[in-house]
Amino acid sequence: MFKGPVESKNEAAMSELVPEPRQKPVVPMKPVGINTSLLGYIGIDTIIEQMRKKTMKTGFDFNIMVVGQSGLGKSTLVNTLFKSQVSRKSSGWNREEKIPKTVEIKAIGHVIEEGGVKMKLTVIDTPGFGDQINNENCWEPIEKYINEQYEKFLKEEVNIARKKRIPDTRVHCCLYFISPTGHSLRPLDLEFMKHLSKVVNIIPVIAKADTMTLEEKTEFKQRVRKELEVNGIEFYPQKEFDEDLEDKTENDKIRQESMPFAVVGSDKEYQVNGKRVLGRKTPWGIIEVENLNHCEFALLRDFVIRTHLQDLKEVTHNIHYETYRAKRLNDNGGLPPMTVETEENHESNL
Repeated sequence: MFKGPVESKNEAAMSELVPEPRQKPVVPMKPVGINTSLLGYIGIDTIIEQMRKKTMKTGFDFNIMVVGQSGLGKSTLVNTLFKSQVSRKSSGWNREEKIPKTVEIKAIGHVIEEGGVKMKLTVIDTPGFGDQINNENCWEPIEKYINEQYEKFLKEEVNIARKKRIPDTRVHCCLYFISPTGHSLRPLDLEFMKHLSKVVNIIPVIAKADTMTLEEKTEFKQRVRKELEVNGIEFYPQKEFDEDLEDKTENDKIRQESMPFAVVGSDKEYQVNGKRVLGRKTPWGIIEVENLNHCEFALLRDFVIRTHLQDLKEVTHNIHYETYRAKRLNDNGGLPPMTVETEENHESNL
């Protein structure tokens, strides 16, 4: 049968539209199991020691933020935590001084050393938070500061000629101080943690726990946990970041029993049973800061410094920073907007 030129053209066009069958993706072969027994000593186990030596030479950064109303002992607790005067003086004001009209951000950096390990510690304080008659949106300067540190890191990261070691000013941990009312969380507490838990690791702390009886403290801790759960507020360590069953078991115990830590801070020493201890003197005796029968300061210290410090840094980098980075790059078509400062840096690098 004869086909006209128009009909043959249509058939050609239709054949072009028909997609070619997709090839199945090549599934990589599983590695063949081989005998892994070594014939002699290689030295693979020394990698841990190599990493330790390098870390001891370079040191590491840790940035901790303290947030809460004035008079809750934020500076004292941080000084107690690191056993040195790393935080600013008390944020209480004299009669001559004016209360800040807005939340201020004050960062103080120190280098502390223990056992040959150097740590550049930065304590970020937030005087003025929650001290106004109208505290509406008073968390915004804090959220802005946290995001600014992510932005600084991102700009350094996307430079063509990057620094060998990018300065890390990102906030790794935020201690949020809850007033020991014994009743419930304030609306301000809930709003702050609801907004900031998405961008930083929040660890809730009940300040000045010695103002409550043991029964009041237990009931208040349970009430705070319940309110946080009802309002969908996730504090550190977040459930979805548990890497394995061991992590989950350990962190579940912290989430269900320890949080929020009911603490007492003091940088004064007293003689108790022939030993010098950090504590607070009352008419009824000495409240020992590091005695678990008196308060949970030792649990907080072990949690922040001895067991979860590295994880706090990793969650900040892999979760909070990556979330910010992905959003910024997506919003700006792949790169942050070029400013005069970044242009000058780019030219100087070239």
